[in-house]
Amino acid sequence: MTSQRFDTLCIGNAICDVFAHVEEDFLVHEKLVKGSMRLIDTEEAVRLYEKMGQTTRISGGSAGNTAAGVAVLGGASAYFGKVAEDELGSAFRHDMRGTGVHFETPVLVDGPPTARSMILITPDGERTMNTYLGACVELSEKDIDADTVAASAITYMEGYLWDPPAAKAAFLKAAEIAHAHGRKVSLTLSDSFCVDRYRSEFLGMMRDGTIDLLFANEHELKALYETADLDTAIAAVRGDCPTTALTLGAHGAMAISREETVRVPAAAVTDVVDLTGAGDLFASGFLLGQARSFDFTTSAELGCLCAAEVIGHVGARPERSLKQLAEQQGFGL
Repeated sequence: MTSQRFDTLCIGNAICDVFAHVEEDFLVHEKLVKGSMRLIDTEEAVRLYEKMGQTTRISGGSAGNTAAGVAVLGGASAYFGKVAEDELGSAFRHDMRGTGVHFETPVLVDGPPTARSMILITPDGERTMNTYLGACVELSEKDIDADTVAASAITYMEGYLWDPPAAKAAFLKAAEIAHAHGRKVSLTLSDSFCVDRYRSEFLGMMRDGTIDLLFANEHELKALYETADLDTAIAAVRGDCPTTALTLGAHGAMAISREETVRVPAAAVTDVVDLTGAGDLFASGFLLGQARSFDFTTSAELGCLCAAEVIGHVGARPERSLKQLAEQQGFGL
């Protein structure tokens, strides 16, 4: 088997996040569903941007945030994602590599511009995302570097990537390579609306053994099994997937397998500023824990610690050294 070089390989939509603080009335006026993610075209992206007022720009993308979190936590992290040969694409590559992430996906030339997500943050810290996918939908099988996949303990994909057909094929190719080398494959459901679009395919991959480790929040898991009862959803996922990491917001997180269920409390947060990236950074900690053979409790606690850091400021990338923070809390990384 190829020797392990990376703790995680994250595959996702390479997106620059554009943040703005807005009042609840702004969402009502724009007829936006609070806390949701919608895909928009170029015209809508331009129109909405003009109405957002003062903004902050930070490199993002769900799996990109997770990859950066793993690296800042002290793990070895790789990333596959497509950006264009433009200003935002250059900024994204700079930010990813600056955190220590191995990011060598070829840039897109003569195609749509780099993707961006306009994130509206209401006073309660909730975020509503409006995403223009642009160049990131051009990720395809040819961008899957087999050596990187084979050298990664866990290959992790965001559910949002299931929208572009070429990216779907890219992930399935990566999953096949990972399993051929005795590695694990992980999926995050990403969004309840994403689950509604691809429920049967997600369940199919869980049941046929493509997915070894599932990430979800409470709303996504209930949407997956079309139930309002969390216990019913937990019982169902226990039979469908070897391991599930379930986030419960202020109530912490759970790790569920066929043999056991572990629950840990949320890490203390002084001030919730922006919930963007909480799930992404939880995944960073949990993935690194599993890649390092930590038990469920330690992995989930590490995930909660990372999530707590990122919701204390605007943006989904950590602003403090997660490695130092974890070591201060007694985690042996």
